[in-house]
Amino acid sequence: MAAERRSNGPQARVRENFFGRSRGKTLRPHQAGLLREALPDLGLDLAQPAPADLAALFAAPVDGVRLEIGFGGGEHLHHETCRHPGTGFIGVEPFVNSMAKLLAALEDEPRANLRLFGDDATLLLDWLPDACLSGVDLFYPDPWPKRKHWKRRFVNERTLARLARTLRPGAPFRFASDIETYVDWTLRHLRDHPAFEWIAEGPADWRTPYEAWPGTRYEAKAHREGRVGAYLTFRRI
Repeated sequence: MAAERRSNGPQARVRENFFGRSRGKTLRPHQAGLLREALPDLGLDLAQPAPADLAALFAAPVDGVRLEIGFGGGEHLHHETCRHPGTGFIGVEPFVNSMAKLLAALEDEPRANLRLFGDDATLLLDWLPDACLSGVDLFYPDPWPKRKHWKRRFVNERTLARLARTLRPGAPFRFASDIETYVDWTLRHLRDHPAFEWIAEGPADWRTPYEAWPGTRYEAKAHREGRVGAYLTFRRI
């Protein structure tokens, strides 16, 4: 799929890194209602300029902002917003059914330190100010296993330039995948990028899940199918 031009604000932006379906099964009426009624209050409007201090985006006082790209069912994002109430979180998920699942979880456990974006993460990264993020997570992204599709992988030269611009010095970029070719791909791309360094002293560092890792539905499926995840952490230099 070629890059798709999206209308969002006074100027059209290019949807660069989202391919495939944005919807799965037909939403139940309650899920559709959550997208219609709850998402506008949590969603970010890129037609408005980004604040110089991202803390202004949140209803709760926060001292840093983390970004999770492609949060899937929202298990990790929902868990982390509870663990770190003093940190703001932005969750990106263009798949409508996954967004509805997280909104359902937020009905019973709302989060004042959370904002959401339901489109291509590159649009959001281009909107954000420089050195504004205290961390970025990319867990189990679509691996695009066929060689002819590798150019669609989220980790590439263009997105790494965006991450380098928006991450604060010293902030982590965390990447997890159960696909060896994507893990190797990511290590090569980050090794060759002057703005990042891999934080690892031995195999345990990438074989051990992150602190307080709750697991995800996709990870559980990978384990059932005999695949093991790798958990990489890079630091913005």
